[in-house]
Amino acid sequence: MLALLGLLLALVLSGLLVRSWCPFLGDDVRVFYRAVRLAVLTWRYSRRQPPVTLLDVFLQRVQQQPDKALVLFQGRPFTYSELDRHSNQLARVLQRRATLQQGDCVAILLSNQPLFISVWLALAKLGCPVSFLNFNIRARSLLHCLQCCAPRLLIVGEDLRCSVEDVLPSIREENVTVLILDDKCTTESIGKDEIQAASDQPLPLSLRSHVTFKTPFTYIYTSGTTGLPKAAIITHARVHRMVSFIMTCGIQSNDVIYTTLPLYHSAGSIIGICGSIYAGATVVLRHKFSASQFWDDCRKYDVTVIQYIGEVLRYLCNSPKKSNDKDHKVRMALGNGARPDIWKEFLNRFGNIQVCEFYGATEGNVGFFNNTGKIGASGRINVLTRMFMPFRLIKYDVDREAPVRDANGHCIEVAKGETGLLIAKITSKSPFTGYAGNNALSNQKRLRDVFCKGDLYFNSGDLMMLDNDNFIYFKDRIGDTFRWKGENVSTTEVADILSVLDFIQEVCVYGVTIPGHEGRIGMAAIQLRNGRDLDGEQLYEYLRAQLPSYAWPWFVREQKSLETTGTFKYYKVMLMKEGFNPMTVQEPLYVLDEQKGTYIPLHQELYNSIIAGQVKL
Repeated sequence: MLALLGLLLALVLSGLLVRSWCPFLGDDVRVFYRAVRLAVLTWRYSRRQPPVTLLDVFLQRVQQQPDKALVLFQGRPFTYSELDRHSNQLARVLQRRATLQQGDCVAILLSNQPLFISVWLALAKLGCPVSFLNFNIRARSLLHCLQCCAPRLLIVGEDLRCSVEDVLPSIREENVTVLILDDKCTTESIGKDEIQAASDQPLPLSLRSHVTFKTPFTYIYTSGTTGLPKAAIITHARVHRMVSFIMTCGIQSNDVIYTTLPLYHSAGSIIGICGSIYAGATVVLRHKFSASQFWDDCRKYDVTVIQYIGEVLRYLCNSPKKSNDKDHKVRMALGNGARPDIWKEFLNRFGNIQVCEFYGATEGNVGFFNNTGKIGASGRINVLTRMFMPFRLIKYDVDREAPVRDANGHCIEVAKGETGLLIAKITSKSPFTGYAGNNALSNQKRLRDVFCKGDLYFNSGDLMMLDNDNFIYFKDRIGDTFRWKGENVSTTEVADILSVLDFIQEVCVYGVTIPGHEGRIGMAAIQLRNGRDLDGEQLYEYLRAQLPSYAWPWFVREQKSLETTGTFKYYKVMLMKEGFNPMTVQEPLYVLDEQKGTYIPLHQELYNSIIAGQVKL
């Protein structure tokens, strides 16, 4: 008896010591087990002939749970089998109307609705990779995105017809067929009657017989760190890796996942839709985010998991408080970009919700996952992370916009607690597939001869910090991109568009911070042509026609000249630091007044109102 008591006491003491020395051991073991199990499953899928793609996983779910809702949209369920049959019909119509063959790229311009998923599945059944176009883009940006992937066909939703009407002649010059999905049935549109008349029987596997794990599944656009939007190549293997990575958070088949994020982004499509398919779960899809309807939807549909970006949590916390704020079944919030102060406020207000913050670029070969709920951390590093995604944080010179190298030309790793540029080694286990149609841009993301001759790393463009407990934190984004309203904004793209205006001589676009807001809002420093004045009305109308609102420069700084570096790059770091405070900036400042449809002078009182959050931006 004494021996048994001694053994029990030893076990208890051992457990207490382990908990004291390794407080996150239990979380790490749980995540490690899930990750290994999913990695083995993906390996098995890759070894089969033909390999098991995400589409095959969907078809398995159709057989296993045909009457279960994959999507709930505007109160209506769309079951796994219903979406399967509808996608079969669409595939037959698209094949007939556009004579599609496997390997042909198809671009889609569709808003958040079940039709997006049906079209995506239909094209996958034809063996066609799909290019997801941002439905906010217009004119030159839209044409550029089409040129990246050289699609044979562009499919447009009826509600987005106006987005392409002005550039239809230019699109056709690229030999791209355009089909509108609406209620009519013409040579340029596909009506509902035509789709319903098509057979809903399964399509032959021969239509996608050449698909491998290395075949492109989708193209998702990202601004990266420089230039116009780039089409990240998402192969069938990468989809499995991305979904497996996020499934380690513990998504189950009985979960109901709520997403208001746009499906043209990887968070909405790959994490939200593909993640739900992988788990056999249900996703509640909303046309767009609404802070006032968010929790009512969660209660109505018994939501258990919500997707977020930092802005979503902030909007929810800023919405009027209600007595039933904690009356819901949400157990997990999954996303990225949550600021520590908002994170804390979200938990205090809406209850005991596990916030699963993660980090990962759409095109990147490295990702982190916060499995402990440590507020502010983008992830926790464990043995598995180092094994499958070897990464380093290196010293970076923000003024020179380049990594710091030693006398031997090698990069210098920062110590724990120091901020450095995140880079990840490119290997067969963690490849970087690059961007469609542009090897030069892909090579710009490859960092060579980093620690020794011949080694190769992916340059994330993000500054991060690793602490002594192996938690990693996102600090800032480098280069010519900033993030506003949950969207990446390419400063090069905005500057190129602004430079067309006849009263602008030179322009430099950058992002500036505003207290209480995630990311950076757009600002432009401009040099006017001799004898010309700033035309605020013309500038506003031009921006409204050319760019989505999140990419507009809301602040304008008028300068006599724009200084550049020896390599002709603008001194953006200095401009960003000076911001838009009339007390520190001597040149004329303007701010966009959307109600008046023009730019107005920014005086100190108005500046104070903006900083205090009294002006909506």
